[in-house]
Amino acid sequence: MEYDIIVVGGGHAGCEAALSSSRLGNKTLLVTGNIKNVADMPCNPSIGGPAKGIVVREIDALGGEMGKNADKACIQMKMLNTKKGPAVQALRAQEDKNIYPQEMLKTLNQEKNLTIKEAMVEDLIVENDTIKGIVLENNEKISSKAVILTTGTYLKADILNGKDRTPSGPHGEKRSNHLSDKLKDLGFNILRLKTGTPPRIDKHSIDYDKTRLEPGDNVIRTFSFDNKTFYDVDNQVPCHLIYTNDKTHKIINDHLQESSMYGGYVQGVGPRYCPSIEDKVVRFSDKERHQLFLEPESNVESDPEYGNTIYIQGFSTSMPYYVQDELVHSLEGLENAKILKYAYAIEYDAIDSKQLKPSLETKLIENLFTAGQINGTSGYEEAAGQGLIAGINANQKLQGKAPLILKRNESYIGVLIDDLVTKGIKDPYRLLTSRAEYRLLLRNDNADSRLTEYGREVGLIDDDRYKLFKDKMNNIEELTNLLKETRITPKKETKEILKKLDTSILNEGISLYEFLKRPEISIDDLSNFIELNYSNDVKEEVEIIVKYEGYIKKANKEAEKMLSLESKGIPEDIDYDDVLNLASEAREKLKDIRPLSLGQASRISGVNPADISILMVYLRRKYNDR
Repeated sequence: MEYDIIVVGGGHAGCEAALSSSRLGNKTLLVTGNIKNVADMPCNPSIGGPAKGIVVREIDALGGEMGKNADKACIQMKMLNTKKGPAVQALRAQEDKNIYPQEMLKTLNQEKNLTIKEAMVEDLIVENDTIKGIVLENNEKISSKAVILTTGTYLKADILNGKDRTPSGPHGEKRSNHLSDKLKDLGFNILRLKTGTPPRIDKHSIDYDKTRLEPGDNVIRTFSFDNKTFYDVDNQVPCHLIYTNDKTHKIINDHLQESSMYGGYVQGVGPRYCPSIEDKVVRFSDKERHQLFLEPESNVESDPEYGNTIYIQGFSTSMPYYVQDELVHSLEGLENAKILKYAYAIEYDAIDSKQLKPSLETKLIENLFTAGQINGTSGYEEAAGQGLIAGINANQKLQGKAPLILKRNESYIGVLIDDLVTKGIKDPYRLLTSRAEYRLLLRNDNADSRLTEYGREVGLIDDDRYKLFKDKMNNIEELTNLLKETRITPKKETKEILKKLDTSILNEGISLYEFLKRPEISIDDLSNFIELNYSNDVKEEVEIIVKYEGYIKKANKEAEKMLSLESKGIPEDIDYDDVLNLASEAREKLKDIRPLSLGQASRISGVNPADISILMVYLRRKYNDR
């Protein structure tokens, strides 16, 4: 049987890739090692967080599924960094680890163009440097026009505890033994990476009197712009905060050489921005303590796997089991904690992401795309964002259309993919707000404003959803104009209102638009002067646009400079040895990455502004600035 697109792997990247492919009319096959593990959450029981929460909103704005599914499985929701500016605010939700995969599998099964097959893929069918299909473990061959690899941490995976190494994927699942070797034979550079997970404990064995309560927000929030609510805001499941202490740190230092990492048993490179607890203690030895969050994995007591399970966020380790017992019991509130599942580290193979195009198609094999942890990223959200883009662009390629390539000033997904293909990775990549130079433009509130038109253009936003979006945009424009047109003057009634609002009096008339720029004034305060019959999301976006108008204009101006370089393409057949006066490091990097534009070239480490100027002059002379 032949398919248009085959997706290999049923994790978060694979689900988004398969859904976008099938929804765009492609006959799609999703191959996964275990159907029960589709959309599995093998590590943290949460979706979102700094930058990541905005990625989920972007996925939803483009027509993806993660945001909708996260809302269905939500047991606690909060907005992070509310005391800071809107550029760093993001949603984070605790998820029921049973409901999330169940709901995603239900969604997958409803797609008429999608078939799910339980099998292991161990080889690819490649002819004339073009993908033609896959080969299963039993040697069955399945043909397709395009393939998307979303293999997660299963490529030659090893589970590590102390000096013990077990060939296995997460949950003791079967690993892929040969696919990464096949990729190496095709010319891909293979990297060895590592990540890990903390112990899980019985929630009934915790002394909560020694912890600090961390509840959800008391207002309803959703990832999806559909704004459908599935959780009870008044009955959210709480998290709790605890800290490591001197005793914890002493145990770690005393047993450091018994950990997989410090004992020399690890081959792969671990995540810099999500380190194990032993790595934190060593790298940040000046810190007296590290915070840990006790996070519930389910809201259902009767859930046999997750109902009583608490995840110790921030306590990832590869220590032997007996040391983990000591570590957990050293924590205040967990002196008598019962460990239900021990922590472990996992090593796996990944490819060099510099061998990808910005569309996530590989440079070596035509119509072969990759997404998720195989590209060197960490996190459910980063994987899902890549999967969605890979699914869209596989469809675009088969349709003979230009790929969807999101720019750095348009989305965090664009920042993520540009970083991967331009800079590559040495350790598992984690998306951070600090990676986005235009983060004030890439806010939680405006993801739909930025990206819904793209989702509509590629075919993933239906008429009903698009109408809701256009109505919101019209309301934002209407409210903005209303604030500009409505003026208040220093008359008696106004002075009384200003006194009540604890703000300075007026000496002359002013528009509500300018009045809202006062730090102490919120948009809801304007209801003293006009009727605000608008939704909270409309009011929120208008308030941010008004209050940060100057900063937003400055960021847009800086982005325009970047876009001017981005518009200057570099021909694929360019011979960098023919470009005189390039620095040797720049020449080497340019030949390796082969950027598509001067903008991308300018972001390559080792390529400096002088090299860009030289390259610009060369292109103008050689190719008439095409």
